[in-house]
Amino acid sequence: MIAPHISITLIAIPIAAYFLGSIPFGLLLTKAFGRGDVRKVGSGNIGATNVARAAGLAAGVLTLARDVAKGARAVLLAEKLSNDSATWMISALAALVGHCFPVWLKFKGGKGVATAMGTFLVLSPLACLGAVILFLLVVIFWRYVSLGSVSAAAAMPLLNYFLWAPHHAPPLAITLGTLAASLFIIYKHRGNLGRLVEGVEPKFSFSKNKEAE
Repeated sequence: MIAPHISITLIAIPIAAYFLGSIPFGLLLTKAFGRGDVRKVGSGNIGATNVARAAGLAAGVLTLARDVAKGARAVLLAEKLSNDSATWMISALAALVGHCFPVWLKFKGGKGVATAMGTFLVLSPLACLGAVILFLLVVIFWRYVSLGSVSAAAAMPLLNYFLWAPHHAPPLAITLGTLAASLFIIYKHRGNLGRLVEGVEPKFSFSKNKEAE
């Protein structure tokens, strides 16, 4: 039988992770830089790419760093309070859901790439590094942030499986959670994928009169 205080902790961890993930740094930083509501610019996304277009590179970089950090902190909190890897993964997914469906913005948030990156930076640093390298290569060669994001997300389950630890596969909960996060991010980019197929997806640019990812 699970002790009451342990049960409460296991419930509280993902709730706390959700609220961490739901902090809309992109919106807050764009307003702090005097550029108004980022949801009314470009794609309307609150992620770093659209923030960079709306408020400049510095705001975009700060948004990226904050979104990565909130994902990482959610998993670090879970690791501090629980020794169960399933709880860590649930916390990671809760932070991702918080970013994409923040209660503060009527559940209309970002696409979760940076927040997911933060969670895997803690869960599996080597796999995260591999995904970041793949993302950068795709963006450098093709200049589609969305394509880089989808490529990294699609590769993450395999990267995590093979780079978890020398001669060790990750726990089943981590493997399944990684797959769920990957599919979720790809789903959030379904509009971008449609535009890529049609050949109308805009390439990355800091020009404010073009639609962001």
